[in-house]
Amino acid sequence: MPSNANPRLVLFSRYPEPGKAKTRMIPTLGPDGAAALHKKLAERTLTTLRKTDLPIELRYTGAPESRFRQWLGDDIAYAEQGEGDLGDRMARASQPAPVIFLGSDCPDLHPRHIAEAAQALISSNVVIGPAEDGGYWLLGLAKRFDYLFEDMPWGTDQILPITLSRLAARGIAPAMLETLADCDRPEDLTRWPELTA
Repeated sequence: MPSNANPRLVLFSRYPEPGKAKTRMIPTLGPDGAAALHKKLAERTLTTLRKTDLPIELRYTGAPESRFRQWLGDDIAYAEQGEGDLGDRMARASQPAPVIFLGSDCPDLHPRHIAEAAQALISSNVVIGPAEDGGYWLLGLAKRFDYLFEDMPWGTDQILPITLSRLAARGIAPAMLETLADCDRPEDLTRWPELTA
């Protein structure tokens, strides 16, 4: 059942350590440049989320919580991502619902997108912000839907079609937000030259 409660904004991020962050960008930007890009994107996303009145929780990996607090501040909640693939980590973070999942790969994210997602969760169990690359930049859930996280080919262009198919098989029509682009690959950088300036 949809919820009138305010959703938590759950942002997944890794520490911007050279060689371990934005690895698909390393051939173009080098380890330091890729880490700097990740840092900039995470900070940009968090700035956007802070412009909402919703509680923010950072699910982190790659460094202790103290380093994330030093980097991003004490005004948000922190929790480790834990073990397993992205689906395992999202399933764990999906309670308590309602929840809105985000990554830090969407430079065009705006506070109005978050407001639209939160509003949609009042009347829909699921809200999706589709990404141009076949994934999603936002997933909002009014309750727990573990089957959306199980046996998924994470990092491929099949995430959105599989998600929509699994929902349709259960008679669930998600609310859909506008399609946005992610900044995941070197060819994506031409859209946002300011990110590497």
